[in-house]
Amino acid sequence: MSELSIGYAAMLEQFHPTEAVALAALAEKHGFSGTMATDHFQPWVPQQGQSSFVWNVLTALGERTSGDFGPGVTAPTFRWHPAMIAQASATMGAMYPGRHWLGLGSGEALNEHIVGQYWPEAPERINRMFEAVDIISKLFTASLAGRDVKHRGDYFTLESTRLWTMPLVAPEILVATSGPVTARRAGRHADGLITVGAPIEKIAGLFSRFADGAREVGKDPAGMPKVLQLHLSWAPTYEEALTNALVEWPNGGMRFAKADIRSPFEFEQMAKMVRPEDFEGRLLVSSEPDEHRAYIQRFADLGFDRIYLHNVGRNQAEWIETFGRDVLPKVVR
Repeated sequence: MSELSIGYAAMLEQFHPTEAVALAALAEKHGFSGTMATDHFQPWVPQQGQSSFVWNVLTALGERTSGDFGPGVTAPTFRWHPAMIAQASATMGAMYPGRHWLGLGSGEALNEHIVGQYWPEAPERINRMFEAVDIISKLFTASLAGRDVKHRGDYFTLESTRLWTMPLVAPEILVATSGPVTARRAGRHADGLITVGAPIEKIAGLFSRFADGAREVGKDPAGMPKVLQLHLSWAPTYEEALTNALVEWPNGGMRFAKADIRSPFEFEQMAKMVRPEDFEGRLLVSSEPDEHRAYIQRFADLGFDRIYLHNVGRNQAEWIETFGRDVLPKVVR
């Protein structure tokens, strides 16, 4: 079992890119191991106010920090052909060896509908994602071997080509997983998984199905990274922490599928229905650092290798300093 690392989740929906990079650098100074930067074309709600281009931000993170970093997650299926994501990731890996990883997901209409394509049902989105994963994997493998590769599938075509700029070792491909079928396929096709905070029994089930898929193709699941993005709300008082959750991250309390909603203004209307109790089991709201430590520890005990923390409020510097001092050193594998 690998050593646990706890990183910083840079939410580009909330913070101007220069501020997000500065906060990631501050987090590293206070003991956070690396950065997961979100890939959005729009924020969830207008209040969040930003949505910068993740690949520019990742380059700045590579320059300003020394830990690991990657997009959590990008969708190589609508806004981008998988070959473009492969090129971007390979270039990042070549510039910052051993630090960059690639997180992939099936996408949300909020970000992907902007290119005007038909927005399919979930099964097709998932199939498109796994075909994209295969293309990116083929490009990484063939390019490292110095040969061209081509692909013709149900959703994508790649004519004979290769990536001419590659790191010595291809970036690890992590697939966003929230259901058992996707988890099993991720075990077969990807290097590791990414998921978000959920009930312990659900995540245990995802791990089991992921391991099944990995073993089906001769891989050892014990050596494959398991990555978690964990949302929480901390402030010096419970009232502040709750206000931060309700104002800045109401989408965290929406107990319904959100992948088909196209506009931040639609989310804004839905946010009016979110109540404090809606965050229970989805986002810890507390002013007690030790309560957050215990919450994080539950997921560490499940076997996650990397956990990236997102405090939903604007009080980032205060939170980073508090958690760097009172929380991170006390979470153990």
